[in-house]
Amino acid sequence: MQNLPRRLLELLLGSDADHPLSHAGQPTPTTDPALLPAPITRKVLMITHNPVLRTQGGRTLKEHFRWNDSEQLAQGYIDDVRWCSFGYANYEIVEHRVVDGYPLKRDGFRYDEASYLEAWRARQFHQPDGVDYLELVREFDMIVQIDSGRIDEVWLFGHPYGGYYESIMCGPGAFWCNAPPLEGTQHARRRFVIMGFNFERGVGEMLEDLGHRAESILYKVFERTHGEANLFERFTRYDLKHPGRAEVGNVHFAPNSIRDYDWGNPRTVQSRCDTWYNFPDLRGEPRPVTCGEWGNGDIREHHRWWLRHFPHIVGSSGGIGWNWWEYVIDPNTVR
Repeated sequence: MQNLPRRLLELLLGSDADHPLSHAGQPTPTTDPALLPAPITRKVLMITHNPVLRTQGGRTLKEHFRWNDSEQLAQGYIDDVRWCSFGYANYEIVEHRVVDGYPLKRDGFRYDEASYLEAWRARQFHQPDGVDYLELVREFDMIVQIDSGRIDEVWLFGHPYGGYYESIMCGPGAFWCNAPPLEGTQHARRRFVIMGFNFERGVGEMLEDLGHRAESILYKVFERTHGEANLFERFTRYDLKHPGRAEVGNVHFAPNSIRDYDWGNPRTVQSRCDTWYNFPDLRGEPRPVTCGEWGNGDIREHHRWWLRHFPHIVGSSGGIGWNWWEYVIDPNTVR
């Protein structure tokens, strides 16, 4: 990769200057192009449940409530994941199915236009909220498409209280992925993840879903590794739980957070977050950090900052690869 044009290298490396949410003051990580793994492309089946409201002039549910466009959300997510992974993870939507209807709940209930609008007005939604995932798997021939290699994962977009998990893993040997593994899909030839997104929300919340998926998968990767050798445990340290030993934190807790979702806390703590840009060399002194590092409380900027620190180079030690994105993006690489 050393002989690639400078502009292409910047795209693969994820130049901060090229990203619309970048801001001055953050350290700009650099990686020797020779150390970057070959980029991969993952094919996505995207399904949007966006029913038409006949009593509201034929507008869709999304249009009626002025919620976000799922295609725009998906593109923002694709761009952010590529940037955060230094060009490694590239998603391609090979099919987008827009459904004029509501997903089936696991107890057999399904909203119609009248019942959903009334539930929204009263803020009293059907329980249990969860969808019937096996019905979705059957309806959209997910396992057939996974087995044929046509798709690698599925993205669901829908309305509030659509009943999706943020992520759920399917297939042989599936494990906890911020939800219990989906029983009844073990006959698939490989594992795959179904993501659940809410088009009332933004790209930041989508990255939060990915962040919890990453936490689940990396906990699994490091489950037999203990002490300082458990690098993901070390990566997720924050000052409240590890005074004076903060590193990058986790999805809900930045290095200086004192409560859940406390990404805008202005207090200063010492953190060794920068050392992760030099992985696998984790030597280095901590430095003072505040929420200015990750966008002063902006959910999207915090999650991009957190994901950007993941090790992302070729190599391995102790049987665990130095490109954590490989595990996050493809659960079949987890042994």
